[in-house]
Amino acid sequence: MNYGDQAETVKQCMISILDHVRSYIDRIRDEDIDQMIRTLLEARKIFIMGAGRSGLVGKAFAMRLMHLDLKVYVVGETTTPAFTDQDVLIAISGSGETNSVLTSARVAKQRGGKVVTITSYPSSSLGKMADCLVIVKGRTKDDVPASYIERELHPYQQLTPMGTLFEDCCMIFLEGIVASLMEVLEKGEKDMKARHAVLE
Repeated sequence: MNYGDQAETVKQCMISILDHVRSYIDRIRDEDIDQMIRTLLEARKIFIMGAGRSGLVGKAFAMRLMHLDLKVYVVGETTTPAFTDQDVLIAISGSGETNSVLTSARVAKQRGGKVVTITSYPSSSLGKMADCLVIVKGRTKDDVPASYIERELHPYQQLTPMGTLFEDCCMIFLEGIVASLMEVLEKGEKDMKARHAVLE
């Protein structure tokens, strides 16, 4: 095991992620953002579902929505209530084919509610179920070089394995949604702090 100088690797990884996020900002459609904000504000309750690291991103978003005094629940928690036709499910899956997320989306649709899909693949099973579709581009299968030589020519891709770019980009996008909701709801940090957990 050779530790060497790891500072450069850390910094190059951060640069790679930031470059990806910047390129995504230019491609996101304003109408998708506006529709998502509208859908969240019109819902009686907001449910959030994601698996693995996407699920952690969803939980972080749920926390901020709670700080904004919105009724929000994470699918799978013991205190999560029934989903109704007045509710919305935010389904997060880079591939759009994650079984547990698809199952939740199907139930939401069957019960007459709305589904906000956040994915890299609009033509995926989850994308096709969306009432509101937000495309967050991560590293797709086509972006991964097949041969060793190609991978060596694109070394920075190795610094952001698997779903890293989707998850990080999704996290930053949802922070933007929080900022927009703060503006629309006329809530400030003081309001949010008043709802922050004290039993820690």
